[in-house]
Amino acid sequence: MNRLQYEKSPYLLQHKNNPVDWFAWKGEAFEKAKQEDKPVFLSIGYSTCHWCHVMEGESFEDKEVAEILNRGFVAVKVDREERPDVDSVYMGVCQMMTGSGGWPLTILMTPEQKPFFAGTYFPKWSKYGMPGLMELLAQVENLWKTDRKKLLETGEKIADILQKESIAILTAPRPELLKQGAAELLQRFDREWGGFGVAPKFPTPHNLLFLLRYGREEGNEIALSAVEKTLDCMALGGMFDHIGGGFSRYSTDEKWLVPHFEKMLYDNALLVLAYLEGYRQTGRNFYRIVAEKTLDYVLLELTDREGGFYCGQDADSEGVEGKYYVFTPKELRSVLGEDTVEFCRYFHITEEGNFDGKSIPNRLRETPEEERNEKIEQLCRKVCDYRKQRTILHKDDKILTSWNGLMMAAFAKAGFLLGNGAYTAAAKRAAAFIEERLTDAQGRLYLRYRDGDTAHLGQLDDYAFYAFGLLELYEATFDLNYLERAAELAEMMLEWFTDEKGGLYLYAKDAEQLIQRPKETYDGALPSGNSVAGYVFVKLAALTGEPKWIDARDNQLSFLAGAMEGMPSGHCFVLFAMGEVFYPAMELICVSAEEQPSAAFLAFLGERQEMGLSVLFKNNENQGQLAQIAPLTADYPIPDAGEVYYLCRGQHCFAPQRNLAELNRLMEENA
Repeated sequence: MNRLQYEKSPYLLQHKNNPVDWFAWKGEAFEKAKQEDKPVFLSIGYSTCHWCHVMEGESFEDKEVAEILNRGFVAVKVDREERPDVDSVYMGVCQMMTGSGGWPLTILMTPEQKPFFAGTYFPKWSKYGMPGLMELLAQVENLWKTDRKKLLETGEKIADILQKESIAILTAPRPELLKQGAAELLQRFDREWGGFGVAPKFPTPHNLLFLLRYGREEGNEIALSAVEKTLDCMALGGMFDHIGGGFSRYSTDEKWLVPHFEKMLYDNALLVLAYLEGYRQTGRNFYRIVAEKTLDYVLLELTDREGGFYCGQDADSEGVEGKYYVFTPKELRSVLGEDTVEFCRYFHITEEGNFDGKSIPNRLRETPEEERNEKIEQLCRKVCDYRKQRTILHKDDKILTSWNGLMMAAFAKAGFLLGNGAYTAAAKRAAAFIEERLTDAQGRLYLRYRDGDTAHLGQLDDYAFYAFGLLELYEATFDLNYLERAAELAEMMLEWFTDEKGGLYLYAKDAEQLIQRPKETYDGALPSGNSVAGYVFVKLAALTGEPKWIDARDNQLSFLAGAMEGMPSGHCFVLFAMGEVFYPAMELICVSAEEQPSAAFLAFLGERQEMGLSVLFKNNENQGQLAQIAPLTADYPIPDAGEVYYLCRGQHCFAPQRNLAELNRLMEENA
């Protein structure tokens, strides 16, 4: 057994019995490489990665591969989800050297961590035009002994390029960026199947969130219909798990039928936010149902008993991708009996199948149902129980602060918009878990928790995503402790991650310093930490009116505006945040003589479901705490009875109101 047996990462533990003498990313690995004068073989992946499993089975479990790795290299295995800093640096290297990237990520480098070769998946031996790992390792082992100068020069050159920081161009944000970003997306829009670009198709929910806001504010029906088409097709296709709820990682085809079957927490969190926003704007119950089924899946499959959320579930079961999710009519007859025909017709499950002779349940080319089909849902529960007994699906049960922040946001927003207290409670429990298990005595965050072990200093995504979740939880509960904690985390972002030239670094100034300190801005499958931090600063500025948050907002958006020049559509979460500024939002302060907002006021907010509305609640109990967070509220008098509503839009405030009908009229007239 190698050293990975002592780790907590599910991905590293999957490799603990490999004959390869693996190290985790620790100083001892690089010291050994220096002492023994060997290059370092770095392999980065994650536990639910299909091709990581393939490469392990072909190579890392193979004695021949292990022999050459153990003889000529120091082998280091990294879980990209636990060390996003290491992954970011070396994925950047791979993209720079090869023009593409992905996982498993394969890097060869010097003991000083300077890379001289990069790639992704390699079979054991060369085939189908792909170089083989055995040939690659043999060639590098020989070069290290006979022509090391060439390898070292390559490593130095790449390290020098990485250490030359790109100049931050600070540019005033302007509305044209939103128009350009929307135009770029709509130019790539697939009118038949929804989504943007060609297969493989990724959901990128932040693109949809931006287009929803843009379309509504600009009266752009094309943008709104593109979002509806995409939301419909994704939820009708096989990428959505019609049996048990939740979405797979992405679709391998253009019509969302055949997914890459792994399910990730962050995808489902962001997709819930998109479907909730779709429900808010259109009132279509179909979107509500999809959001609820996804959240119920997370509660059932990805929620720790203490309240944190797990990372995801694997694409493979018993070594076969998708086996868990596909069916034949014959096997379903033993589960559903006489209901089999109806079930198979409903989900297009046929004798010929649509995936390796079996069928992925789907509703493609059907009209979305705006009400729940109770009979079908009852049958789905039977099939769901059956497939759990049929085969085992691996679960990555580590808990990441950043991804938990996103799922917190989804549950909190769902609890508020859908009036579901269980969803709000789930968000509260997740926040309590992070504070208990992933926070130190000074309030700083850790990155990962698993099996009683907390590890790795929190990075930018942890602070930004968790603060985002706390802001959503505040808006759902009006509990000032969540708003106060979000502000504390924002302060820490500025203290530990700021680059004085603009933007925020990925890891803190007191963390392990790698050969590069990245500043990520591109919104890929996940929004970047810089993008979400920008949104957090925007919301804090709106809620508190504090000059420090206004300055932080303006500085961050200026940095991001400069970073997105030439490709705004690659930064849609930034555009979403900018929409909060360019489309004048409303600020509402409810001052009450009571301990809680009235049921009538909460119902009013739920019915209006106003996008871009910031709400503060003040009463006798919280006025001191609120004045510390938002000093502008200190002068709002508390009434002797009932509630008084103070509404502002843009730079203009209206007369105080006591009547909700009159408040509604003001909001309608000034929307």
